[in-house]
Amino acid sequence: MNSAEASSQHISRSDPQVNIDPLTGLGNAQALREKVCQLASDRAADPAPFTIGLANLDGFKPINDLFGPAAGDAILRQVANRLVACVPDGVTVIRASGDEFAFVLPLIFERKTAEKMGLMLKEVLSAPFDLGERNVRLSASFGFAIYPFAGSEFDDLLKSADTALYRSKRRGRGQVTVYSQEIAQEMKRATQLEQALRNAIIADEVDVHFQPIVNLKDDMVVGFEALARWCDPDLGYVSPAVFVPLAEERGFIDSLSEALLRKAAHAALSWPKELFLSFNLSSAQLTDPNTSANVLAIVNRAGLEPRRLELEITETAVMMDAEIAKKIIDDLRSAGIRVSLDDFGTGQSSLGRLREFSFDKVKVDRAFVSQISTDRACEHIVKAIVAMCDGLHLEVVAEGIESFAEALKLKALGCGMGQGYFYGKPADAVTTLRYIAEKYQDKPTAIAV
Repeated sequence: MNSAEASSQHISRSDPQVNIDPLTGLGNAQALREKVCQLASDRAADPAPFTIGLANLDGFKPINDLFGPAAGDAILRQVANRLVACVPDGVTVIRASGDEFAFVLPLIFERKTAEKMGLMLKEVLSAPFDLGERNVRLSASFGFAIYPFAGSEFDDLLKSADTALYRSKRRGRGQVTVYSQEIAQEMKRATQLEQALRNAIIADEVDVHFQPIVNLKDDMVVGFEALARWCDPDLGYVSPAVFVPLAEERGFIDSLSEALLRKAAHAALSWPKELFLSFNLSSAQLTDPNTSANVLAIVNRAGLEPRRLELEITETAVMMDAEIAKKIIDDLRSAGIRVSLDDFGTGQSSLGRLREFSFDKVKVDRAFVSQISTDRACEHIVKAIVAMCDGLHLEVVAEGIESFAEALKLKALGCGMGQGYFYGKPADAVTTLRYIAEKYQDKPTAIAV
Protein backbone atom coordinates (compact mmCIF):
# COMPACT_ATOMS: atom_id res chain seq x y z
CA MET A 1 0.00 0.00 0.00
CA ASN A 2 1.45 3.40 -0.94
CA SER A 3 1.29 6.50 1.26
CA ALA A 4 -1.60 8.04 -0.70
CA GLU A 5 -3.73 4.92 -0.24
CA ALA A 6 -2.85 4.75 3.45
CA SER A 7 -3.76 8.39 3.91
CA SER A 8 -7.04 7.90 2.05
CA GLN A 9 -8.00 4.88 4.15
CA HIS A 10 -7.01 6.71 7.36
CA ILE A 11 -9.26 9.64 6.44
CA SER A 12 -12.18 7.37 5.59
CA ARG A 13 -11.93 5.54 8.92
CA SER A 14 -11.81 8.74 10.94
CA ASP A 15 -14.56 10.46 8.93
CA PRO A 16 -17.11 8.06 7.41
CA GLN A 17 -18.83 10.93 5.57
CA VAL A 18 -15.86 11.08 3.19
CA ASN A 19 -17.20 7.87 1.63
CA ILE A 20 -20.81 9.06 1.27
CA ASP A 21 -22.41 10.79 -1.71
CA PRO A 22 -24.39 13.66 -0.14
CA LEU A 23 -27.06 13.73 -2.85
CA THR A 24 -28.15 10.07 -2.79
CA GLY A 25 -26.76 8.79 0.51
CA LEU A 26 -24.97 6.00 -1.37
CA GLY A 27 -21.29 5.30 -1.14
CA ASN A 28 -19.06 7.27 -3.50
CA ALA A 29 -16.04 6.44 -5.69
CA GLN A 30 -13.78 6.10 -2.65
CA ALA A 31 -16.25 3.65 -1.09
CA LEU A 32 -16.21 1.63 -4.31
CA ARG A 33 -12.44 1.33 -4.21
CA GLU A 34 -12.43 0.27 -0.54
CA LYS A 35 -15.27 -2.24 -1.01
CA VAL A 36 -13.61 -3.94 -3.98
CA CYS A 37 -10.17 -3.99 -2.35
CA GLN A 38 -11.64 -5.44 0.84
CA LEU A 39 -13.54 -8.13 -1.07
CA ALA A 40 -10.43 -9.08 -3.04
CA SER A 41 -8.42 -9.23 0.19
CA ASP A 42 -11.02 -11.46 1.86
CA ARG A 43 -10.80 -13.89 -1.07
CA ALA A 44 -7.03 -13.74 -1.49
CA ALA A 45 -6.45 -17.26 -0.17
CA ASP A 46 -9.12 -18.72 -2.45
CA PRO A 47 -9.73 -16.13 -5.21
CA ALA A 48 -13.39 -16.83 -5.93
CA PRO A 49 -14.74 -14.54 -8.68
CA PHE A 50 -16.99 -11.55 -8.07
CA THR A 51 -18.30 -8.84 -10.37
CA ILE A 52 -18.35 -5.07 -10.48
CA GLY A 53 -20.71 -3.14 -12.73
CA LEU A 54 -21.14 0.40 -14.02
CA ALA A 55 -24.40 2.00 -15.15
CA ASN A 56 -24.60 5.28 -17.04
CA LEU A 57 -27.86 7.09 -17.78
CA ASP A 58 -28.49 7.66 -21.50
CA GLY A 59 -29.59 11.17 -22.38
CA PHE A 60 -29.34 12.54 -18.85
CA LYS A 61 -27.54 15.75 -19.82
CA PRO A 62 -30.26 17.04 -22.19
CA ILE A 63 -32.89 16.34 -19.51
CA ASN A 64 -30.79 18.09 -16.89
CA ASP A 65 -30.24 21.07 -19.22
CA LEU A 66 -33.90 21.23 -20.20
CA PHE A 67 -35.53 20.96 -16.77
CA GLY A 68 -32.71 22.28 -14.59
CA PRO A 69 -30.30 20.88 -11.96
CA ALA A 70 -33.03 20.38 -9.34
CA ALA A 71 -34.89 18.03 -11.71
CA GLY A 72 -31.64 16.25 -12.51
CA ASP A 73 -30.94 15.75 -8.82
CA ALA A 74 -34.46 14.39 -8.32
CA ILE A 75 -33.88 11.83 -11.07
CA LEU A 76 -30.54 10.76 -9.59
CA ARG A 77 -32.15 10.22 -6.17
CA GLN A 78 -34.92 8.16 -7.75
CA VAL A 79 -32.34 6.09 -9.65
CA ALA A 80 -30.48 5.43 -6.40
CA ASN A 81 -33.67 4.40 -4.59
CA ARG A 82 -34.72 2.03 -7.38
CA LEU A 83 -31.34 0.37 -7.58
CA VAL A 84 -31.07 -0.18 -3.83
CA ALA A 85 -34.61 -1.56 -3.73
CA CYS A 86 -34.13 -4.10 -6.50
CA VAL A 87 -30.62 -5.53 -6.03
CA PRO A 88 -30.18 -8.80 -4.10
CA ASP A 89 -28.91 -8.86 -0.53
CA GLY A 90 -25.17 -8.37 -0.29
CA VAL A 91 -24.93 -6.15 -3.40
CA THR A 92 -23.46 -2.70 -2.84
CA VAL A 93 -24.81 0.22 -4.90
CA ILE A 94 -22.62 3.29 -5.30
CA ARG A 95 -22.89 6.64 -7.05
CA ALA A 96 -19.52 6.72 -8.78
CA SER A 97 -19.81 10.17 -10.38
CA GLY A 98 -22.38 12.41 -12.06
CA ASP A 99 -24.99 10.15 -13.67
CA GLU A 100 -22.86 7.02 -13.29
CA PHE A 101 -23.60 4.35 -10.71
CA ALA A 102 -21.55 1.31 -9.70
CA PHE A 103 -22.29 -2.10 -8.20
CA VAL A 104 -20.26 -4.65 -6.29
CA LEU A 105 -21.82 -8.08 -6.81
CA PRO A 106 -20.11 -10.70 -4.58
CA LEU A 107 -22.17 -13.68 -5.77
CA ILE A 108 -22.04 -13.15 -9.54
CA PHE A 109 -19.28 -15.34 -10.93
CA GLU A 110 -19.83 -15.53 -14.70
CA ARG A 111 -21.00 -13.67 -17.79
CA LYS A 112 -24.56 -14.92 -18.24
CA THR A 113 -25.56 -14.08 -14.68
CA ALA A 114 -24.01 -10.63 -15.02
CA GLU A 115 -25.95 -10.05 -18.24
CA LYS A 116 -29.20 -11.11 -16.55
CA MET A 117 -28.50 -8.69 -13.72
CA GLY A 118 -27.86 -5.90 -16.22
CA LEU A 119 -31.08 -6.59 -18.09
CA MET A 120 -33.04 -6.57 -14.84
CA LEU A 121 -31.52 -3.25 -13.76
CA LYS A 122 -32.11 -1.81 -17.21
CA GLU A 123 -35.80 -2.71 -16.95
CA VAL A 124 -36.06 -1.13 -13.49
CA LEU A 125 -34.64 2.15 -14.79
CA SER A 126 -36.85 2.21 -17.89
CA ALA A 127 -40.00 3.20 -15.95
CA PRO A 128 -40.88 6.93 -15.99
CA PHE A 129 -39.26 9.26 -13.46
CA ASP A 130 -41.56 11.59 -11.55
CA LEU A 131 -40.74 15.31 -11.79
CA GLY A 132 -43.97 16.56 -10.24
CA GLU A 133 -45.93 18.05 -13.14
CA ARG A 134 -44.30 15.81 -15.71
CA ASN A 135 -42.74 12.38 -16.16
CA VAL A 136 -39.60 11.66 -18.14
CA ARG A 137 -38.14 8.41 -19.42
CA LEU A 138 -34.48 7.48 -19.58
CA SER A 139 -32.55 4.37 -20.46
CA ALA A 140 -29.25 3.19 -19.02
CA SER A 141 -26.19 1.45 -20.43
CA PHE A 142 -24.23 -1.13 -18.42
CA GLY A 143 -20.71 -2.52 -18.31
CA PHE A 144 -19.60 -5.42 -16.10
CA ALA A 145 -16.19 -6.88 -15.26
CA ILE A 146 -15.52 -10.16 -13.43
CA TYR A 147 -12.65 -10.51 -10.94
CA PRO A 148 -9.96 -11.78 -11.40
CA PHE A 149 -10.37 -12.52 -15.13
CA ALA A 150 -10.90 -8.85 -16.08
CA GLY A 151 -8.28 -7.61 -13.61
CA SER A 152 -6.89 -8.62 -10.25
CA GLU A 153 -6.16 -5.04 -9.16
CA PHE A 154 -8.89 -2.47 -8.55
CA ASP A 155 -7.75 -0.02 -11.23
CA ASP A 156 -7.52 -2.77 -13.86
CA LEU A 157 -10.93 -4.17 -12.93
CA LEU A 158 -12.54 -0.73 -13.04
CA LYS A 159 -10.90 0.00 -16.39
CA SER A 160 -12.33 -3.25 -17.77
CA ALA A 161 -15.82 -2.36 -16.54
CA ASP A 162 -15.43 1.09 -18.10
CA THR A 163 -14.34 -0.49 -21.40
CA ALA A 164 -17.46 -2.69 -21.35
CA LEU A 165 -19.63 0.36 -20.57
CA TYR A 166 -18.04 2.32 -23.41
CA ARG A 167 -18.81 -0.52 -25.80
CA SER A 168 -22.43 -0.50 -24.63
CA LYS A 169 -22.60 3.23 -25.32
CA ARG A 170 -21.17 2.71 -28.80
CA ARG A 171 -23.84 0.13 -29.61
CA GLY A 172 -26.69 2.47 -28.70
CA ARG A 173 -28.95 3.15 -25.76
CA GLY A 174 -29.87 0.58 -23.16
CA GLN A 175 -27.15 -1.98 -23.90
CA VAL A 176 -25.47 -4.46 -21.51
CA THR A 177 -21.86 -5.62 -22.02
CA VAL A 178 -19.68 -7.94 -19.94
CA TYR A 179 -15.95 -7.45 -20.45
CA SER A 180 -14.02 -10.14 -22.32
CA GLN A 181 -10.73 -10.38 -24.18
CA GLU A 182 -12.66 -10.26 -27.45
CA ILE A 183 -14.22 -6.95 -26.44
CA ALA A 184 -10.82 -5.65 -25.38
CA GLN A 185 -9.47 -6.53 -28.84
CA GLU A 186 -12.47 -4.89 -30.48
CA MET A 187 -11.87 -1.67 -28.55
CA LYS A 188 -8.16 -1.84 -29.35
CA ARG A 189 -8.99 -2.11 -33.06
CA ALA A 190 -11.29 0.89 -32.70
CA THR A 191 -8.44 2.88 -31.18
CA GLN A 192 -6.11 1.84 -34.01
CA LEU A 193 -8.80 2.78 -36.52
CA GLU A 194 -9.21 6.13 -34.82
CA GLN A 195 -5.50 6.91 -35.12
CA ALA A 196 -5.44 5.87 -38.76
CA LEU A 197 -8.46 8.05 -39.49
CA ARG A 198 -6.95 11.05 -37.72
CA ASN A 199 -3.81 10.63 -39.83
CA ALA A 200 -5.89 10.26 -43.00
CA ILE A 201 -7.72 13.52 -42.27
CA ILE A 202 -4.42 15.35 -41.74
CA ALA A 203 -3.04 13.87 -44.97
CA ASP A 204 -6.30 14.71 -46.82
CA GLU A 205 -6.80 11.05 -47.75
CA VAL A 206 -10.53 10.75 -46.98
CA ASP A 207 -12.30 11.11 -50.30
CA VAL A 208 -15.72 12.37 -51.38
CA HIS A 209 -17.99 10.51 -53.79
CA PHE A 210 -21.16 11.89 -55.29
CA GLN A 211 -24.54 10.24 -55.83
CA PRO A 212 -26.98 11.85 -58.28
CA ILE A 213 -30.33 13.24 -57.19
CA VAL A 214 -32.82 13.38 -60.05
CA ASN A 215 -36.07 15.09 -60.96
CA LEU A 216 -38.50 12.18 -61.18
CA LYS A 217 -40.57 13.90 -63.87
CA ASP A 218 -37.84 13.61 -66.49
CA ASP A 219 -35.02 11.68 -64.77
CA MET A 220 -32.68 14.64 -65.21
CA VAL A 221 -30.04 15.11 -62.56
CA VAL A 222 -30.58 18.18 -60.38
CA GLY A 223 -27.82 17.72 -57.82
CA PHE A 224 -25.48 15.34 -56.04
CA GLU A 225 -25.17 14.17 -52.45
CA ALA A 226 -21.61 14.12 -51.11
CA LEU A 227 -20.67 10.87 -49.37
CA ALA A 228 -17.47 10.10 -47.45
CA ARG A 229 -15.21 7.29 -48.68
CA TRP A 230 -11.96 6.06 -47.14
CA CYS A 231 -9.52 3.42 -48.34
CA ASP A 232 -6.55 3.04 -46.00
CA PRO A 233 -3.27 1.56 -47.33
CA ASP A 234 -3.15 -0.94 -44.46
CA LEU A 235 -6.79 -1.38 -43.46
CA GLY A 236 -8.26 -1.36 -46.95
CA TYR A 237 -11.76 -0.01 -47.58
CA VAL A 238 -13.43 1.19 -44.39
CA SER A 239 -17.19 1.72 -44.49
CA PRO A 240 -18.47 5.21 -43.61
CA ALA A 241 -20.96 3.40 -41.35
CA VAL A 242 -17.86 2.53 -39.27
CA PHE A 243 -15.59 5.56 -39.46
CA VAL A 244 -18.15 8.39 -39.37
CA PRO A 245 -19.72 7.25 -36.05
CA LEU A 246 -16.19 6.66 -34.73
CA ALA A 247 -15.24 10.24 -35.53
CA GLU A 248 -18.39 11.42 -33.74
CA GLU A 249 -17.69 9.28 -30.66
CA ARG A 250 -14.04 10.30 -30.41
CA GLY A 251 -14.78 13.99 -30.88
CA PHE A 252 -13.15 14.86 -34.22
CA ILE A 253 -16.16 14.75 -36.54
CA ASP A 254 -15.83 18.52 -37.07
CA SER A 255 -12.40 18.25 -38.66
CA LEU A 256 -13.54 15.32 -40.82
CA SER A 257 -16.71 17.07 -41.93
CA GLU A 258 -14.98 20.35 -42.70
CA ALA A 259 -12.30 18.60 -44.77
CA LEU A 260 -14.98 16.76 -46.76
CA LEU A 261 -17.05 19.92 -47.29
CA ARG A 262 -14.00 21.73 -48.68
CA LYS A 263 -13.39 18.91 -51.15
CA ALA A 264 -17.04 18.66 -52.13
CA ALA A 265 -17.42 22.42 -52.60
CA HIS A 266 -14.35 22.60 -54.86
CA ALA A 267 -15.66 19.66 -56.91
CA ALA A 268 -19.06 21.33 -57.32
CA LEU A 269 -17.42 24.40 -58.88
CA SER A 270 -16.82 22.28 -62.01
CA TRP A 271 -20.50 21.37 -62.38
CA PRO A 272 -23.14 23.37 -64.24
CA LYS A 273 -24.37 26.09 -61.91
CA GLU A 274 -27.93 24.78 -61.81
CA LEU A 275 -26.76 21.61 -60.02
CA PHE A 276 -26.74 21.71 -56.22
CA LEU A 277 -24.47 20.00 -53.69
CA SER A 278 -26.08 18.14 -50.79
CA PHE A 279 -23.95 17.58 -47.68
CA ASN A 280 -24.65 15.91 -44.33
CA LEU A 281 -24.14 17.68 -41.00
CA SER A 282 -23.43 15.53 -37.94
CA SER A 283 -25.27 15.67 -34.62
CA ALA A 284 -22.12 17.11 -33.00
CA GLN A 285 -22.09 19.99 -35.47
CA LEU A 286 -25.70 20.83 -34.61
CA THR A 287 -24.71 21.38 -30.97
CA ASP A 288 -21.82 23.69 -31.85
CA PRO A 289 -22.82 27.39 -32.11
CA ASN A 290 -19.85 27.98 -34.46
CA THR A 291 -21.12 25.56 -37.12
CA SER A 292 -22.95 28.09 -39.30
CA ALA A 293 -19.93 30.43 -39.36
CA ASN A 294 -17.57 27.53 -40.13
CA VAL A 295 -19.75 26.25 -43.00
CA LEU A 296 -20.11 29.71 -44.53
CA ALA A 297 -16.37 30.33 -44.26
CA ILE A 298 -15.59 27.09 -46.13
CA VAL A 299 -18.18 27.81 -48.83
CA ASN A 300 -16.99 31.39 -49.30
CA ARG A 301 -13.32 30.38 -49.49
CA ALA A 302 -14.18 27.76 -52.10
CA GLY A 303 -16.18 30.28 -54.11
CA LEU A 304 -19.37 28.17 -54.12
CA GLU A 305 -22.59 30.14 -54.14
CA PRO A 306 -24.52 29.42 -50.90
CA ARG A 307 -27.72 28.87 -52.91
CA ARG A 308 -26.08 25.79 -54.47
CA LEU A 309 -25.48 24.14 -51.10
CA GLU A 310 -28.03 22.02 -49.30
CA LEU A 311 -27.30 20.66 -45.83
CA GLU A 312 -28.94 17.44 -44.65
CA ILE A 313 -29.68 16.92 -40.96
CA THR A 314 -31.52 14.21 -39.07
CA GLU A 315 -34.24 14.63 -36.48
CA THR A 316 -32.09 12.85 -33.91
CA ALA A 317 -29.29 15.36 -34.50
CA VAL A 318 -31.70 18.29 -34.19
CA MET A 319 -32.94 17.09 -30.80
CA MET A 320 -29.48 16.84 -29.21
CA ASP A 321 -29.82 20.57 -28.44
CA ALA A 322 -32.92 21.95 -30.13
CA GLU A 323 -32.24 25.59 -29.26
CA ILE A 324 -28.75 25.68 -30.73
CA ALA A 325 -29.83 23.59 -33.73
CA LYS A 326 -32.64 26.03 -34.53
CA LYS A 327 -30.23 28.98 -34.42
CA ILE A 328 -27.80 27.17 -36.74
CA ILE A 329 -30.56 26.28 -39.21
CA ASP A 330 -31.93 29.84 -39.21
CA ASP A 331 -28.46 31.33 -39.76
CA LEU A 332 -27.70 28.97 -42.63
CA ARG A 333 -31.03 29.61 -44.36
CA SER A 334 -30.58 33.36 -43.94
CA ALA A 335 -27.32 33.05 -45.86
CA GLY A 336 -29.10 31.30 -48.74
CA ILE A 337 -28.19 27.70 -47.87
CA ARG A 338 -31.07 25.25 -48.01
CA VAL A 339 -31.67 22.74 -45.21
CA SER A 340 -33.15 19.27 -45.65
CA LEU A 341 -34.61 16.94 -43.02
CA ASP A 342 -33.06 13.54 -43.69
CA ASP A 343 -34.44 10.06 -42.90
CA PHE A 344 -37.95 11.44 -42.53
CA GLY A 345 -40.43 9.06 -40.90
CA THR A 346 -37.93 7.23 -38.70
CA GLY A 347 -37.93 9.69 -35.76
CA GLN A 348 -40.43 9.80 -32.92
CA SER A 349 -41.99 13.16 -33.72
CA SER A 350 -41.07 14.23 -37.26
CA LEU A 351 -44.30 16.19 -37.72
CA GLY A 352 -43.40 18.29 -34.70
CA ARG A 353 -39.99 19.00 -36.19
CA LEU A 354 -41.60 20.32 -39.39
CA ARG A 355 -43.66 22.73 -37.28
CA GLU A 356 -40.85 23.90 -35.01
CA PHE A 357 -38.03 24.22 -37.54
CA SER A 358 -37.70 25.80 -40.97
CA PHE A 359 -36.78 23.29 -43.64
CA ASP A 360 -36.68 23.47 -47.42
CA LYS A 361 -36.86 19.78 -48.20
CA VAL A 362 -37.74 16.40 -46.73
CA LYS A 363 -35.97 13.15 -47.63
CA VAL A 364 -38.17 10.08 -47.27
CA ASP A 365 -36.26 7.27 -45.60
CA ARG A 366 -35.35 4.26 -47.74
CA ALA A 367 -37.16 1.97 -45.27
CA PHE A 368 -40.43 3.12 -46.84
CA VAL A 369 -39.15 3.39 -50.42
CA SER A 370 -37.74 -0.16 -50.48
CA GLN A 371 -41.20 -1.64 -49.81
CA ILE A 372 -43.35 0.82 -51.71
CA SER A 373 -44.08 -1.68 -54.50
CA THR A 374 -45.03 -4.57 -52.21
CA ASP A 375 -46.41 -3.02 -49.02
CA ARG A 376 -49.63 -1.00 -49.22
CA ALA A 377 -48.94 0.61 -45.85
CA CYS A 378 -45.58 1.97 -47.08
CA GLU A 379 -47.23 3.23 -50.25
CA HIS A 380 -49.87 5.12 -48.25
CA ILE A 381 -47.25 6.55 -45.88
CA VAL A 382 -45.19 7.92 -48.79
CA LYS A 383 -48.34 9.25 -50.44
CA ALA A 384 -49.31 11.03 -47.22
CA ILE A 385 -45.79 12.50 -46.84
CA VAL A 386 -45.84 13.82 -50.40
CA ALA A 387 -49.28 15.39 -49.91
CA MET A 388 -48.31 16.93 -46.58
CA CYS A 389 -45.07 18.39 -47.94
CA ASP A 390 -46.92 19.77 -50.94
CA GLY A 391 -49.23 21.61 -48.55
CA LEU A 392 -46.26 22.92 -46.57
CA HIS A 393 -44.40 23.95 -49.75
CA LEU A 394 -41.56 21.52 -49.03
CA GLU A 395 -39.71 19.60 -51.71
CA VAL A 396 -39.54 15.80 -51.35
CA VAL A 397 -36.72 13.39 -52.19
CA ALA A 398 -37.19 9.63 -52.01
CA GLU A 399 -33.99 7.83 -50.92
CA GLY A 400 -32.84 4.35 -51.82
CA ILE A 401 -34.60 3.83 -55.17
CA GLU A 402 -33.22 0.56 -56.50
CA SER A 403 -35.70 -0.62 -59.15
CA PHE A 404 -37.78 0.62 -62.05
CA ALA A 405 -40.95 -0.45 -60.19
CA GLU A 406 -40.07 1.76 -57.22
CA ALA A 407 -39.27 4.70 -59.46
CA LEU A 408 -42.53 4.25 -61.36
CA LYS A 409 -44.59 4.09 -58.17
CA LEU A 410 -42.95 7.24 -56.77
CA LYS A 411 -43.60 9.10 -60.02
CA ALA A 412 -47.27 8.09 -59.82
CA LEU A 413 -47.48 9.35 -56.23
CA GLY A 414 -46.18 12.76 -57.27
CA CYS A 415 -42.81 12.56 -55.51
CA GLY A 416 -40.61 15.31 -56.92
CA MET A 417 -37.07 13.93 -56.62
CA GLY A 418 -35.27 10.69 -55.98
CA GLN A 419 -31.90 9.05 -55.56
CA GLY A 420 -30.62 5.50 -55.28
CA TYR A 421 -28.71 2.82 -57.16
CA PHE A 422 -31.34 2.73 -59.90
CA TYR A 423 -30.32 6.26 -60.85
CA GLY A 424 -26.64 6.03 -59.97
CA LYS A 425 -24.13 4.72 -57.48
CA PRO A 426 -21.79 7.11 -55.66
CA ALA A 427 -18.76 7.93 -57.83
CA ASP A 428 -15.58 9.94 -57.41
CA ALA A 429 -15.24 13.53 -58.63
CA VAL A 430 -13.63 12.64 -61.97
CA THR A 431 -16.24 10.00 -62.84
CA THR A 432 -19.01 12.38 -61.78
CA LEU A 433 -17.65 15.10 -64.09
CA ARG A 434 -17.51 12.62 -66.98
CA TYR A 435 -21.07 11.55 -66.27
CA ILE A 436 -22.29 15.16 -66.22
CA ALA A 437 -20.62 15.83 -69.59
CA GLU A 438 -22.28 12.76 -71.11
CA LYS A 439 -25.63 13.51 -69.53
CA TYR A 440 -25.79 17.06 -70.77
CA GLN A 441 -24.85 15.91 -74.25
CA ASP A 442 -27.47 13.16 -74.54
CA LYS A 443 -31.22 12.99 -74.08
CA PRO A 444 -32.35 12.10 -70.51
CA THR A 445 -32.31 8.41 -69.67
CA ALA A 446 -31.95 6.53 -66.43
CA ILE A 447 -28.59 7.42 -64.93
CA ALA A 448 -25.93 4.73 -64.66
CA VAL A 449 -22.78 5.99 -63.00
